[in-house]
Amino acid sequence: MTHQANTTTVLDAPPPVFIASDLYRDAAYGSNHPLAIPRIGTVVDLCRQLGWLDTQTAMESPRATENELAQFHEPAYIDAVHRADKSGISDRALREAFSLGTLENPVFAGMYKRTTTACGGSILAARQALEGTVAFSPAGGMHHAQPGRASGFCYFNDPVLAILTLKAGGAERVFYADLDAHHGDGVENAFADDLTVLTLSIHEESRWPYTGTDDLPERRVRNLPVPKGFNDNELDCVMEAVVIPAMRHFVPDAAVITCGADGLAGDPLSGMALSNVALWRAVLQITEEAPGTAVLGGGGYNPWTLARCWSGLWGILNGYPVPTALPAPSEALLRELDCELIDEEDAPESWFTQLADTPNDTPLRPELLKIVEARARC
Repeated sequence: MTHQANTTTVLDAPPPVFIASDLYRDAAYGSNHPLAIPRIGTVVDLCRQLGWLDTQTAMESPRATENELAQFHEPAYIDAVHRADKSGISDRALREAFSLGTLENPVFAGMYKRTTTACGGSILAARQALEGTVAFSPAGGMHHAQPGRASGFCYFNDPVLAILTLKAGGAERVFYADLDAHHGDGVENAFADDLTVLTLSIHEESRWPYTGTDDLPERRVRNLPVPKGFNDNELDCVMEAVVIPAMRHFVPDAAVITCGADGLAGDPLSGMALSNVALWRAVLQITEEAPGTAVLGGGGYNPWTLARCWSGLWGILNGYPVPTALPAPSEALLRELDCELIDEEDAPESWFTQLADTPNDTPLRPELLKIVEARARC
């Protein structure tokens, strides 16, 4: 029997919803950590200042329950995260068994509440997607966490939980697109043998976690490791030649997107060179192909490029025109940000005054075309 996607049209779909919590304004990850920067709070503030967020479009993120976490994570690990949070310390046994309390995955005050709230937001986003809408939960996208251990700044894998929520809610086929600069290894591992989920990751080659080198279409695992300096034209090419054809061939009932901002030019933990305009375009293409979509955050370690990217993404998802210049309160907000990984003299004026980047339309490179040619098949 031919599988047919939900036929809900864009005109019939409910308006997009934005899922967040003031909890994310609290300090987290301790000091001297790439994620110890303002992120979600700045995005919320920018969207409100631009008139893009109100009580009708904003939803408070719930917390995921232990039973919801246990759909993917091992009970012993869930308990370990809870215990480490309550005690505020991680001993050698916790570090060795669960990778908790390392430099990468520190124990910090409020860790359990913060991470379970991010998971609850992604689960709620998936439930909204089942209703045919686009739901944006920028605190999500923690795609490295494994069933029994933390990994890559990620404690619980909320994209996996979002996909499981879609499947439990009746979605027979789920498309997962990972646009983060780092390979979504935790999500791929979770569904590598599940033919009802197609995982596709575009990530920088030879970058941590050093996985995602193989393209396995027979297992519905698609990987596109792209070269350093990956630009807007190259992302457009990958989307047109690989991503959208694969999605149309698969015919999903719903989609989940991890839209990390670390692939943007200026991010300290990647060598990619995308503009936020190209990333917005890619996300919009996917949402237009899916009956409903949960759009999650992910990486992003430059507070200026991240805030502008995810704020603009919310505007684009709603069809709002992007202003050519930011209003004075928004400029002031951005100028107040700080990041130990970025020198002030390296910050262009546009990071404070504009929402949209100047497109990086440098030519397609032979090495990128070679990757696309090898993977341009349904």
